[in-house]
Amino acid sequence: MTSPTIYAPATTTTTTTTPVSAAPTTAVVDDHNPASPPKEHLLDPALDIQNQHHHSHLHHSAAAYAAHNPAFEPSYVIDCHAPPRFSHEHSHDVENHAAALAGEPGKGDDAVEGGSVRSTGEGSGRRPGKAGVYYRKYKPFVHLFIFALFTGWWIASLVLHRHDKNWIIPFLLWLSITLRIITFWLPAHHVLRPAKFLWSKTAIPLVAAIPPRFRIAAGATLVISVFLLGSFISEESLNNTRDNRAVSLFGLLVFIGALTATSRNRRKIKWRTVLVGMLMQFIIALFVLRTGAGFDIFTFVSDLARSLLGFSRDGTAFLTSPDVAKLPYFFIGVLPAIIFFVALVQLLYYWGVLQWFIGKFASFFFWSMQVSGAEAVVAAASPFVGQGESAMLIRPFVAHLTQAEIHQVMTSGFATIAGSVLVAYISMGVNPQALISSCVMSIPASLAVSKLRYPETEESLTAGKVVIPEDENSSVNSLHAFADGAWLGLKIAGMVMTILLCVLALLGLVNGLLTWWGRYLNINDPPLTVELIVGYICYPISFLLGVSREGDDIYKVAQLIGTKLIANEFVAYTRLQSDPDFQTLSDRSRLIAVYALCGFANIGSLGGAIGVLSQIAPSRSGDVSRLAISALIAGAISTLTSASVAGLVVTNQRQFTATPAGP
Repeated sequence: MTSPTIYAPATTTTTTTTPVSAAPTTAVVDDHNPASPPKEHLLDPALDIQNQHHHSHLHHSAAAYAAHNPAFEPSYVIDCHAPPRFSHEHSHDVENHAAALAGEPGKGDDAVEGGSVRSTGEGSGRRPGKAGVYYRKYKPFVHLFIFALFTGWWIASLVLHRHDKNWIIPFLLWLSITLRIITFWLPAHHVLRPAKFLWSKTAIPLVAAIPPRFRIAAGATLVISVFLLGSFISEESLNNTRDNRAVSLFGLLVFIGALTATSRNRRKIKWRTVLVGMLMQFIIALFVLRTGAGFDIFTFVSDLARSLLGFSRDGTAFLTSPDVAKLPYFFIGVLPAIIFFVALVQLLYYWGVLQWFIGKFASFFFWSMQVSGAEAVVAAASPFVGQGESAMLIRPFVAHLTQAEIHQVMTSGFATIAGSVLVAYISMGVNPQALISSCVMSIPASLAVSKLRYPETEESLTAGKVVIPEDENSSVNSLHAFADGAWLGLKIAGMVMTILLCVLALLGLVNGLLTWWGRYLNINDPPLTVELIVGYICYPISFLLGVSREGDDIYKVAQLIGTKLIANEFVAYTRLQSDPDFQTLSDRSRLIAVYALCGFANIGSLGGAIGVLSQIAPSRSGDVSRLAISALIAGAISTLTSASVAGLVVTNQRQFTATPAGP
């Protein structure tokens, strides 16, 4: 996804070299009239070399300044301060360009709104194919047809299913499509004007009435009140007594207190980011675990995911047989689903759909939590595209990130799981509502936890703007993109299979050695194993999460948490679903375990995170390695806070027990 820029047909674009003191320009030469003087346009001033960290920063070495220029590449920019200026690289009409430079809304899909740029995803560097040409030519009729089709479908569904009371999902789908079509033709600020008016008449006057020095205290009081009311006002249920909820709340306070006590600079903690992040995490949990509408929506999404995975069985049945495709084997039921899902994601990425969703998520968290654009993009993308891929979204800026931003980038990757493995866990029978909600909750949680552990003390290059550089996919069409995605999915599935095989074999070897060694110390019942050791080490963590204190649930969940931290979450989820020792867990303990395991924070992922960022920006490899352990701990705590919040708000645990394995 790139910045909305102008492409003049039949022109050649060249970049001129300018002195350091001058802003970089782009010269556009008309091929039809070479004698005409080239027209120069300034690039975005935020990407000017002279504005990019040329003041002293302790974390920047000379190599960092010698690195490649981060202005460097076309990008999709949302600038919250300065009116943007565009280069000439993409197909947009000249009228929109003139309107954009004047700071006025354009007539097409892109508009400048108060210094911010929004893009619909059509401004990619690829030339449109025949379908794209016809779409742009007849765009009003296409949009009108889509609107009429879904409006008719929605009205028919209301009439035919008026007694089912299942109107919210069709309505939300129709509303989303309608709003998207409207924003193709109107700037978003017109659509959001009612919400802005309501916000300006309620929240803003209320905040303005509070003296500035008391605003943080007032915000903290509000957040604590919401937590207490949301946690304890509901009635008790089986294994969900107020005592257990109080333990979960105490555990959450312990996690926050530990992060604050070990913060790199407690005076620099931006408490608005922390408070808003924790509040958003709690509200998401309330919506999913406590309300019927939230449960229905996430059930609908999880059912779609399970149905989507079911289609991979058609391919498996063709390659083998229908009977083989139904076998409950990991190799048969999970790996083909991963391959198909990654191929589909690659196709959505080629179309620009995934970047559009990531951009909207990033813009929301950027506005609400006051983080930098790079942090918002990575946090929003991590649950969708994974740990390494989310860092690639900001590749041109990695060499110029502050240390706090590097810490946040890694924390976001450790705090959640990728979509490619999410489908694998759903195929294994792990509760999909819990998995999906945990991924969404991890976005604000990772931002809040990282800003507690490592507050920002420097000036960020992307402060005030959200930047999503263009995908460097070389696919020439949709079929090529889908084929590339299938190949990538095959490599990911092979990596998952190989890692699982090697990790499980290594655990078996270590357990064999520990059992042999423990036999001479009369540790025979139970035998000395890795699971036994990590179970006792993580016992306090399991207790603080609010796991049911009946039986030995605390110890069993502690074993799973320890296995996840030492090995990976794949191994832990496999044990949770298939090991007979864990089938006796109560519904509450099982749900908390699902949330606590939903993250990449393990020793194996540590090497991957360091490797990806070090390859992207070799000059920052020292900073990455130095911050990696802290980010790993922060990512693990982010996941644990989601588990604590789930223990606070869940009432009907039976809804969230594991679903049958397979789609």
